[in-house]
Amino acid sequence: MAIGIGSSTPATSQTTSGNRTQDISTNGIEQGGNTAPTSGSSKPTSQLSTLAQQLSDSALRAEERDASMDRKALGQKADTLLSQITGQGYHNNRARYDAEVPNTDNPELLERAKQATSFVNGRGSNPFSGLSQDQLALVIYDDSGMFTANERRAAWLEGRAQETAWKQAVVARGKLEYEQTGKMTEFFKEVLGNYNELPPIMQAQYPDFYAPRLEHLIEMDFNFMTHRAEGKGAPEDIFEILISSEDFANLGKRFANSSVS
Repeated sequence: MAIGIGSSTPATSQTTSGNRTQDISTNGIEQGGNTAPTSGSSKPTSQLSTLAQQLSDSALRAEERDASMDRKALGQKADTLLSQITGQGYHNNRARYDAEVPNTDNPELLERAKQATSFVNGRGSNPFSGLSQDQLALVIYDDSGMFTANERRAAWLEGRAQETAWKQAVVARGKLEYEQTGKMTEFFKEVLGNYNELPPIMQAQYPDFYAPRLEHLIEMDFNFMTHRAEGKGAPEDIFEILISSEDFANLGKRFANSSVS
């Protein structure tokens, strides 16, 4: 990532591993007879209830998986799962994925899988549009067979679209902060806050130093125009941080020369 920012999550209250499962499986997807569409969705009540139950089940599996793996193993697992629905690994199996049908006679699940296949082939709407990043991650990284490969890819595409929109917004705010104050401290805070809200399997795809370096940059409160650390740390610390990783290299210069459309 050129500017060293993580994936996006909606602006919600932070959750902990102890209560995350309940939060992500029900937020925005009500169950029962009073379910209402969200984010402009026209999904019927029964379909929302079915998806909510699937996400709840998937969240339990994700919690067990995350608890059974260390960070490195979880990152490798993420790479394996993503290779199934992105890049050459996906395209090599595209014909098989397009023909994949869920092992169910539930017409709603069959229709959603069909819609996902149409969407990843450039037709129609995304059945997972409007879900949160946490909910999308449950679909993307679920290898139980509950979701088809094209459903997982559709969820990944929605997540990527949300991430792109978030990055554009956070970069614009960071650029404004830099121009007005010479700092990027609030930018670093927002990026770190976003990272902290990612599910473990997404955090595991970042290097171990990612969060600690952001924390140090925040503590330094460095002014890139005056070249002074207005918080904790010596001015020379910033140069060690910025040259020790591509993710953090020349951040000040990039903001000074960047434009956001």
